[in-house]
Amino acid sequence: MGQNVTEKLIAEHLVSGRPEAGAQIAIRVDQTLTQDATGTMAYLQFEAMGVPRVRTELAVSYVDHNTLQCSFENADDHRYLASVAAKYGILFSRPGNGICHQVHLERFAAPGKTLLGSDSHTPTAGGAGMLAIGAGGLDVAAAMAGEPFHLQMPEVVAVHLTGELGPWVSAKDVILELLRRLSVKGGVGKAFEYTGPGVATFSVPQRATLTNMGAELGATTSVFPSDAATRRWLAAQGREQSWRELAADPDACYAERLELDLGTVEPLVAQPHSPDSVAPAARLAGTPVDQVIVGSCTNSSYVDLATVAAVLRGRKISPGCSFAVAPGSRQSLEMIARSGALADIIAAGARVLEAACGPCIGMGQAPADNAISLRSFNRNFEGRSGTPTAGIYLGSAETCVASALIGQLTDPRTLGAAPHVEMPARFVVDDSMIVPPAADPSTVEVQRGRNIAPVPVAEALPDQLVLRVLLKLGDNITTDDIMPAGARILPLRSNIPALSAYVFHGLDPDFAARTQAAGPFALLAGVNYGQGSSREHAALAPLYLGLRAVLAESFARIHRQNLANFGILPLLITAADRDALQPGDQLTLSALRGSVACGASVQALVEPGGKRLELTVALDGRERELVLAGGLLNAIRSRAAG
Repeated sequence: MGQNVTEKLIAEHLVSGRPEAGAQIAIRVDQTLTQDATGTMAYLQFEAMGVPRVRTELAVSYVDHNTLQCSFENADDHRYLASVAAKYGILFSRPGNGICHQVHLERFAAPGKTLLGSDSHTPTAGGAGMLAIGAGGLDVAAAMAGEPFHLQMPEVVAVHLTGELGPWVSAKDVILELLRRLSVKGGVGKAFEYTGPGVATFSVPQRATLTNMGAELGATTSVFPSDAATRRWLAAQGREQSWRELAADPDACYAERLELDLGTVEPLVAQPHSPDSVAPAARLAGTPVDQVIVGSCTNSSYVDLATVAAVLRGRKISPGCSFAVAPGSRQSLEMIARSGALADIIAAGARVLEAACGPCIGMGQAPADNAISLRSFNRNFEGRSGTPTAGIYLGSAETCVASALIGQLTDPRTLGAAPHVEMPARFVVDDSMIVPPAADPSTVEVQRGRNIAPVPVAEALPDQLVLRVLLKLGDNITTDDIMPAGARILPLRSNIPALSAYVFHGLDPDFAARTQAAGPFALLAGVNYGQGSSREHAALAPLYLGLRAVLAESFARIHRQNLANFGILPLLITAADRDALQPGDQLTLSALRGSVACGASVQALVEPGGKRLELTVALDGRERELVLAGGLLNAIRSRAAG
């Protein structure tokens, strides 16, 4: 039986385990990436491992999240990141060079390689035929230290594309259609592999839009084959030597197969407050929009920006609408500037932002109270924009620019003939803002600012835990809900004691204060707890406050791994038992070490009432070892000492 692309990539990098769906495997990591909001903690963890030099083929540290420098914190952290990169063999992409996923796609993505990144949208590079996976920063630090990455072998789903997209319809509409069909939970435990004749109609940046937002499906990763389009992209970037052909065997098998005729896809929009709340743009037409932004790692490529410029040429933005454009990379910004497209964008009345994540993670451009904002981003979770009362919609760059012109949500097909923008035969290549590491590490002193605090480390799991249920939550709780982002909070990512004051701040503003008198505590949640970003701070900061266990009906993959990495016990609870528990209840978990070690059920005594619960340990064998040790850092230190 033949192999599909995902299976081939995993087979080439397999270190241990059998690559059968649901089985635990470990793979070798070729490349890593970090961004500054997660990278500072990842490099502090890497330093704690005592490894003198990064052991992957390539490691890149990007600065793209915390670029607003309202005080010293972000600049101090960037200085730390630059110095630690110089010392340990890491490339450093300076502030202003662009968003990690866009820049990595342009300058480093290589078909057939593996990439592990401390950002949930790392699968973007799957658009160039990579096996690219998002993970917590500690997992990435371990990979840089030479450790394999452990994961559950995903089921591979074929998304079979036929036909081609119509005018004004884009790759963004394709992934929104998949989200409409499958939901934000539809990809859990799965890898999406794009197949069929329609694949050849997509450029690499278009493919990257699909693989980027596979994260919104909950997928482990998404991947395209490496073909002639991949080769053209790499050649245009001056990197044709990185190309290799990569295709599924003719008799390859898939766990599922989804059929999608591209000709039937129409412009779509995700409504507040979830990427899967999708409706046709035509149905929502007429909804007034106060703000429109084009950018993020999903839709900020040269072609996206040049298309926006072509639509705007000779036109003006609606007077009641604020319109902003954020290029994904310095390369894209320079090219639209040289072509004259930037002048068309400015002349239309747009605000031009720096090449960074910016508004996507609440770092500037927060909408007005109760405003409607349409964005070409990948997430629209409540409050993520920086304004809890705002209604955030997601759409393609084409839908965004059409709506900005009209001042209302607009189906772009109503504007007439669609613009056609060709992919450049050659991109402007200037890597001067990617700083190589020092040739002699001994000459580098790592710079630590006063915003950097030590990494919290859990103790080994005791045999008994007495925990107070401190908060009862619903379904689909996001890492934004647990550990918010935004301009006020993101600068504290390297300072867990300060950051912890904002845990669950949007849902329960008094939560952090209540933990001070609570002692060790547990959280109670519904399905898909921890969906969204890879930020390990959503485990680290609650750990600092006293979190020792989370009881949920199900967990998102990356967050469950992050809980295990920091010695926090994820336990599965039935819906009926969850409904019966209330905040303030006391749980006594007994015989823990033996139960966790063998994967048996954990018994919990509930007071008041004396009811006994049976909870399932939501961990594989390796993760159980991590929790027993008090987390991955403890486990690595123990191996090194032994």
